Amino acid sequence: MSLIQVINPNTSLAMTETIGAAARAVAAPGTEILAVCPTHGVESIEGHFDEAIAAIGVLEQVKRGKAQGVSGHIIACFGDPGLLAARELASGPVIGIAEAAMHTATLVATRFSIVTTLPRTLVIARHLLQQYGFTHHCAALHAIDLPVLALEDGSGVAQEKVRQRCMQAKREDGSGAIVLGCGGMATLAQDLTKELGMPVIDGVSAAVKMVESLVALGFGTSKHGDLDYPLEKPLSGAFQHLN
Repeated sequence: MSLIQVINPNTSLAMTETIGAAARAVAAPGTEILAVCPTHGVESIEGHFDEAIAAIGVLEQVKRGKAQGVSGHIIACFGDPGLLAARELASGPVIGIAEAAMHTATLVATRFSIVTTLPRTLVIARHLLQQYGFTHHCAALHAIDLPVLALEDGSGVAQEKVRQRCMQAKREDGSGAIVLGCGGMATLAQDLTKELGMPVIDGVSAAVKMVESLVALGFGTSKHGDLDYPLEKPLSGAFQHLN
């Protein structure tokens, strides 16, 4: 049996439940999903400042999950905040949902589009495309121009905007797959895939299957090189608990 920790880096309990539901929907028999979020930080992550704050919460949760004996960790925010630092702390695999979704898209299509929330987050998505080496695979990026928490307000407006942007991407971009650029969109992928007749990829689900595969192969995060455990040194003040 595998226990996978799915970390929502923001403090929204409603979004954590959404993300957890998406993860459990694809988890294999014998895989248990532990969906968690920090108790302090930012309620939504929509910029570099938010990501910097959220990264500390991610590291705290990774340390807690490791103590609980989890098999692997997922960072369920499309900015993948704190990913490499989390890999230093962890012994099991750590997967970010943007990384997972982009990799998955390239396995089923030669080009993909991204649909995300606010226009400012498009810049972060472009940075990740460059970092992961997928710039030439991305046909276009779209924003619904609504904040992350609009996905949890119960009105359905944000979900319909996601649907419309996905239809636009299929019509205009010449891409073979669409990546949903927010953890709060996780439960929309299956219905959109059916409606559009093309892969619409949620990074939470993709990351679950990647962690399961890595665990089954017996692979954890390599401790040879820069992802070795952090050098032992005293941490002071608010960071003492990470020692």
